[in-house]
Amino acid sequence: MLREVWVAKTLAACIRRADEGTLSRLLVETTILLAASRTNAPMVLRYAATAYKVETDAITLKVKQEFAAKAKAQKDAKPVPKARKAA
Repeated sequence: MLREVWVAKTLAACIRRADEGTLSRLLVETTILLAASRTNAPMVLRYAATAYKVETDAITLKVKQEFAAKAKAQKDAKPVPKARKAA
């Protein structure tokens, strides 16, 4: 309960100080998220990406590259276990 109140107060403070461009962007993004939560989310988001000319293929490629780099770094960071000497 306290968390929701804190989030609401923080959001209200940000909205009061925001300029018109930020408010319109917030309204559009909220509308898209609301529509996605009520209907077929992938379809709504795809239409929104098309309407706003977002290159989803380029974003997908970049995300895949970041995950691959992260996995490679994690794989390289693992220490190699030392062989035990037989007594």
